[in-house]
Amino acid sequence: MTRSFARVPPVLLLFVLIPLLVEGFWVFWPALQGFWLALTNWDGVSPPRFVGGANYARMIGDPVFRTAVTNTAIWLVLFGGLSAVGGLGLAVLLQKERRGVGVYRAALFVPVVFSLVATSLIWQVLYQPGGIFDSSPLADPDTALYAVLVPALWRQVGYVMVLYLAGLKGIDPGLYEAATLDGATAWQKFTHVTWPQLRSVNSVVLSVIVIDSLRSFDVVWSMTRGGPYHSSELLSTYMYSTAFQSLKLGYASALAVVIFVLAFGVIVTYLVRAFREN
Repeated sequence: MTRSFARVPPVLLLFVLIPLLVEGFWVFWPALQGFWLALTNWDGVSPPRFVGGANYARMIGDPVFRTAVTNTAIWLVLFGGLSAVGGLGLAVLLQKERRGVGVYRAALFVPVVFSLVATSLIWQVLYQPGGIFDSSPLADPDTALYAVLVPALWRQVGYVMVLYLAGLKGIDPGLYEAATLDGATAWQKFTHVTWPQLRSVNSVVLSVIVIDSLRSFDVVWSMTRGGPYHSSELLSTYMYSTAFQSLKLGYASALAVVIFVLAFGVIVTYLVRAFREN
């Protein structure tokens, strides 16, 4: 093992170690500090005061937190489910090389290139009373969350489509030829050939969707700032407003820990189940 490590070129070690050190300093260390700050009462100026689990106990009686959790769950199900189904459907539809298919792929991927803030500005114009709606759905507490969800999906579906297209390209065409010889229908080919072969891609898509769902912030903050009346509040937007508007960084860190636990729990549960099936 030592001899193998010694044969690694020094330049290659530098290319690996330097980004690792930068990542550790700017990402991992602040993340670890977040777990400590979640146990404190801190306004960002005075020294943090240790309060133990008081921040987590406070969440139980916090109505805005409960609303944010509910909205985040809705966002995770709809954003994750619709982007996965839509991305897979478009990938299956556009996987075959034929005339003009590249134009459709590029058109569906274009929203991914835009920043979420730019996407939000585009949809804000569409949502104005003079746009495609008579009245802005962003101003209605019953529709604000779903109105914000649409531009997020508009951007995410193209990204998921590309992931599934890469997975579909890796499937052996001989499997489809064998299924055709056996008289399999298009649906049987999908359920017995395509879907099982996409198992590894599904793990990647799930991880991307869960992480993107729980860290969704730009589009919501740009369009509604969690309003009206917290109707579109997510854990990410509540964490931001608590930290940088209310200056309750200890409580905001506790919210960040909750987001991390939710993302970690969902992904690990799926991966453990997938490994057991294998």
